[in-house]
Amino acid sequence: MLSSMTAAAYAQTAPAQTAPAPAPGATPPAGAPNATQPQTAAPPVAPQVARPIRSIRVEGSQRLEPDTVLSYTRLRTGGTYTNETIDQALKDLLASELLADVAIEGVETGDLIIRIRESPVINRIIYEGNKRLKNDKIEKEVKLAPRQIFTRTAVRADVARIVELYRRQGRFAAQVEPKMVSLDQNRVDVVFEINEGPKSKVRQINVIGNEVFSDGKLRGEMATKQARITSLFSSNTTYDQDRLAYDQQKLRQFYLTEGYADFRVISAVAELTPDKRDFIITYVVEEGPRYKFGPVTVDSAIRDFDDKRLASALAIKEGNWYNAKLVEDTVEQLSETAGAFGYAFAEVKPDFQRDREALTMSMSFNIAETNRTYIERIDITGNRQTQDKVIRREFRVAEGDAFNTFLVKRSQDRINSLGYFQDKFEIERKEGSAPDRIVLAANVEERPNGQLTLSAGFSSLERFILQASIRQGNFRGMGQTVSASVDYSSYSKSVELGFTEPYVFNSNVALGATLFRQDYNAFNYIGSDRNTTYSQVATGFQLVAGVPLTEYWTLSGRYTLRQDDVTLDQSSFFTNGVCDPLKAGRYYCEAVGNRITSLVGVSLIYDSLNSRLRPTRGQRLTVGGDFAGLGGEVRYLRARANGEKYFNVGSGFIFSVSAEGGYIHSLEKTGAGIDPVRITDRFYLGEPQFRGFDIRGVGPRVQRIAFTGSALDGTQALITDREQIIDDALGGKAYYITKAELEIPLGAGAAELGLRPSIFVMAGSLFNITRPGLTINFPQARDASGALLFNKDGSPTLLPADNFQKDAAGNQYYLVGAGDSVNAGAATTCTVGYSATPGGPCVGTSVNTIYNIPTAAFFERFVGDSPKPRLSIGVGVNWNSPFGPLRIDVAKALLSQPGDDTKLITFNVGTQF
Repeated sequence: MLSSMTAAAYAQTAPAQTAPAPAPGATPPAGAPNATQPQTAAPPVAPQVARPIRSIRVEGSQRLEPDTVLSYTRLRTGGTYTNETIDQALKDLLASELLADVAIEGVETGDLIIRIRESPVINRIIYEGNKRLKNDKIEKEVKLAPRQIFTRTAVRADVARIVELYRRQGRFAAQVEPKMVSLDQNRVDVVFEINEGPKSKVRQINVIGNEVFSDGKLRGEMATKQARITSLFSSNTTYDQDRLAYDQQKLRQFYLTEGYADFRVISAVAELTPDKRDFIITYVVEEGPRYKFGPVTVDSAIRDFDDKRLASALAIKEGNWYNAKLVEDTVEQLSETAGAFGYAFAEVKPDFQRDREALTMSMSFNIAETNRTYIERIDITGNRQTQDKVIRREFRVAEGDAFNTFLVKRSQDRINSLGYFQDKFEIERKEGSAPDRIVLAANVEERPNGQLTLSAGFSSLERFILQASIRQGNFRGMGQTVSASVDYSSYSKSVELGFTEPYVFNSNVALGATLFRQDYNAFNYIGSDRNTTYSQVATGFQLVAGVPLTEYWTLSGRYTLRQDDVTLDQSSFFTNGVCDPLKAGRYYCEAVGNRITSLVGVSLIYDSLNSRLRPTRGQRLTVGGDFAGLGGEVRYLRARANGEKYFNVGSGFIFSVSAEGGYIHSLEKTGAGIDPVRITDRFYLGEPQFRGFDIRGVGPRVQRIAFTGSALDGTQALITDREQIIDDALGGKAYYITKAELEIPLGAGAAELGLRPSIFVMAGSLFNITRPGLTINFPQARDASGALLFNKDGSPTLLPADNFQKDAAGNQYYLVGAGDSVNAGAATTCTVGYSATPGGPCVGTSVNTIYNIPTAAFFERFVGDSPKPRLSIGVGVNWNSPFGPLRIDVAKALLSQPGDDTKLITFNVGTQF
């Protein structure tokens, strides 16, 4: 390939060579130096003679023009050449990577002929065997491409790039074999045959030199984990060089927080096993002695600060074990303190005095002298739709005010809570036109605030759901909210229109109005069959106003006017046009009717959450009361309180605790056995508020239990299958519920999917209603002699209860006897004969029987009215799925009361939760 000139031509132009040495014993030729004599130095080589180039011709070119080929050399017609220029021309042509082979002939005559074989053109590039890395991932890295010139150098470089891609995935055993398939017209297909191999796991992590902490403890502080069964789904078991450096830093941070200020990692070595399947990582460390804090002082050049008072307020105390994280927190604390007094650029530097003999670390925090800082201006950028005033009114500082880190942070939290802009918005601080001036920059990135939802879903709470809603959260860029929604499910329907103005007439007063119509069907279950009990249709409106009292306290008032129409299915629960307690229960019959509620309420709210959408720190407390009776037909007092607090416990973990409770007291008087608070106005507790329990699954209820067996032979027995028991939740006048939850962070990939898992524990109860008057009034069975019959368990045997059928006027109905061939079996008010009109003349002689549809005997019991706590524990996950927000919970009820309905798994799709 690199042979360019013929041997003869090369010999004619080559310089003279030294004659070969004579064979042993042969007589040296005349003039040759004697082997026994000292040899003299060879004469210098004569310089090469330049010859003229008479002509140059290029042969073998297909795509390349001859002038293009010559442009890569210094050979020109009329010029001269030597052996060195010919050799350099060959190198230059091959270095162009346009030619696969080249030779130069005619060097003996000066008529040079450059014979070339062009490099082939790439027709296509094929990847075979790649499953873990798709083609598009590889194509972004390789340099070869169709219609380019093929060169082996480029192929080798691309092989290295592909191997490196697999190494980034932890596949150090990956192999790439390039192949070339020749085609016509000097074209080739380049095929990369890839053997991906397994991921190279971290088989073992060894730590040498540690005496205080065990290997397991130190491995727990590292991001890299050993490949074990317990880490089957972890991505941190693969080797990553960057993670190796990160783990060294993690080790150092851990030891520094434990007081080992001299700790260092001497070496960190990752060895690949011969089969390239696993890595063994070895750290060699030196722990050093453990230090305690010595005297801690603050030296402030700012005259407003009292050094001794600042030092006494620090979390660092002399005699405690040294902790580098505590030092960092203290620097931040002092900086925030200085900022709260207006010194935005206060510089805090810790000065360490290490005593290696006493093993103490004395600390002096030096606060450099600086000027009090004032806000020169507030710049707002990025808001294309939102008006400036919507953002500026959330600032707790104004231009010209003294800088205050506390108020700036509060302003940032308030803007985040609007939900109009990007997550984790931060107010930047920039130097102003003078040393004592600062500029606050709010660079916002608007997110879409209009939401149109057309969805269908399924919920364990609401079964099939259809939802259509439109909501504009930043209407006209003025911070107003306009909404309209229509919801339909198998047990509820609603239409709602709403509008909220957060700043009425640019004053710090919020006003909102809502129009609604809600159609709700209560139900119970017998087995898997759901039975509707009562229907409630509510129509009305609500006005809400809020006035801030301080930065964190808000007073909110509301007025609601609603009409409730509660009905029962007459075919199922009525007898003779009247609600029948034997069928419906007295507690449902009492609720039937049409009532108007006129309610006024007030709430006092404390809110320091950093975000109302997804808080990570802060707290919220609400205490409120409602009075129903400002007109209308319903009168009661209701009080409610709830609070929640969030803690950012580090490393992405968010811990929260919450508590809620309420009580309702009726201002009406009722008879014995009737609770003055109607069933539709009481509190209810269960799914989804109380995980681990079914919808309305907690609190007072009446269970209606049927019998098996015969009432005539003493074999009656109560049904024990819970799913065959009619269970009616009655609600309660008092309730409480508490929750503690820890949100667990996931990797970046899971976070992008919107997955937020958590573990939680909940406790609560619903209780305090008047014991209802139960409807049991069944006669006891007797034998032929009149003796009472009893079951084997000693309970009395009950007969069906008479249920005589009457017309609207109370006249008893009779069934026409079989003697009447025309009207036999028809209902009439005649004891003899028949009359189609109640109370009309009776025609005929048939003797009729009284019309009675007896109700089968059943047993009712009142259960669940207890303030004792119910307790559940479980895990859940929120997911912003393509189908809408999804929440799945797996919760186990550890404590419950008789009658409570527990539930292990609950989920909601396509509806808010």
